Amino acid sequence: MASSSSANKVAKLAQKGKGKKVRFQGGTLFPVVIVVVVVLLGSLVVYARQSRPGPGEGEPTSNQHWHAALGFYVCDETHGLFEHPKLTGTLEETDAQGQLNNQRYLSTGIHSHADGVMHWHPNSSGKATGTNARLKVFLANYGVTLTNSKLSFPADQGGDTYEEGKTKCKVDGVEKDASLKLWVWDSYSTVSTADPQVYTTNMGDVRIKNDGMVFMVAFVPDDTKPKAPEAAFNLPTLGAADGGGTTQTTSPTGDTDNAATTTIVGTGTTVEGSDTTLATETSSATSTGEPSATDASTPDTTGDSTATTAKSTATTAKPTATTSG
Repeated sequence: MASSSSANKVAKLAQKGKGKKVRFQGGTLFPVVIVVVVVLLGSLVVYARQSRPGPGEGEPTSNQHWHAALGFYVCDETHGLFEHPKLTGTLEETDAQGQLNNQRYLSTGIHSHADGVMHWHPNSSGKATGTNARLKVFLANYGVTLTNSKLSFPADQGGDTYEEGKTKCKVDGVEKDASLKLWVWDSYSTVSTADPQVYTTNMGDVRIKNDGMVFMVAFVPDDTKPKAPEAAFNLPTLGAADGGGTTQTTSPTGDTDNAATTTIVGTGTTVEGSDTTLATETSSATSTGEPSATDASTPDTTGDSTATTAKSTATTAKPTATTSG
């Protein structure tokens, strides 16, 4: 009898609930808001993916001619701290018919003039334009290997290798551990006044994102004060020498005259006391925003490299003014 009574109660309750709508406590506003938020977030994700530049898209384009200073600051047991000799060769070798035959240069259009400058005038292949404009493109053209722990030069560039845990580094007679890092300034005009971004992984993936950047690959003790390569202090003139130029003309302070100059591209003429660039071939210095890390708390948005800002507080011995064979 007890089970029959319970069954009757359940049946009555079910009968009472027929035709009634289930309502959220507080009305229908909350679920409507949730639906709207989900739709908006989905739309933003779709828009972000569609607006993100694809491989090779963006600046620099094949119509632009940019310049970036590049150096190698290293340490070994014999010389201590010193700046490695500049990469040699223009990659513009020709065959018997006078045609360029360096395939890496032909496929990218990126090279140097043995002046410590990356001459970035990519061709239409897209291998060195936009999001593909990365340090590793230039290094590969010259056969230089850069990993997270080793920097190696080919035989025609001296054949030296600097590797963490293997290459001994002596500063003022004291042996120290050295590590690989990449110091990057977005503009040559700030190398004496601003701290560089510091990359310790995936260094070859760092973007050439605007004209006038400065790169220094360093194999040095961690307490070494960052320094810019020699070419950074003369970048406008070096760029103008081959018909290009930089869009920023203020000379960095420190090793050069502090007066602002104007470089007239294609003529080699420099006029003091002006901050205006006159160019026969102009190029834009608009940044694409990759990588965007500017301090220790902001990671690279591409996920390729992690950057922090170096604080120039540590001191070290002055580099020996000798070169390594």
